[in-house]
Amino acid sequence: MKVKRIVSNITAVNPDDAKAFYESIFGLKLVMDHGWIKTYSSDESMNTQLSVASEGGSGTAVPNLSIEVDDLDTAINRVTAANINIEYGPVTEPWGVRRFYVRDPFGTLINVLEHE
Repeated sequence: MKVKRIVSNITAVNPDDAKAFYESIFGLKLVMDHGWIKTYSSDESMNTQLSVASEGGSGTAVPNLSIEVDDLDTAINRVTAANINIEYGPVTEPWGVRRFYVRDPFGTLINVLEHE
């Protein structure tokens, strides 16, 4: 047996609130819409990973979701332009990533990172 996909599900009273955050900040596209669930995706091919952690590194909280981007400065600029609070960072970590923490409209703690 092979794992084909891992999907992160986020509880939302109003799934429509995801559009502004996930489309405008990360450029994800709406690929499935049943009203009660909306799925966003990218054209990029991604590796399947599942992390289990006692902390988020550098003494931070464990994020609910990590999103790796190819241009962290663009992500920071989009978050700042949208007046979204950055809770941690941006910082370059000793393990070779530059990252920051932000929350989506539903309170999900997201680790946004770029490998250096």
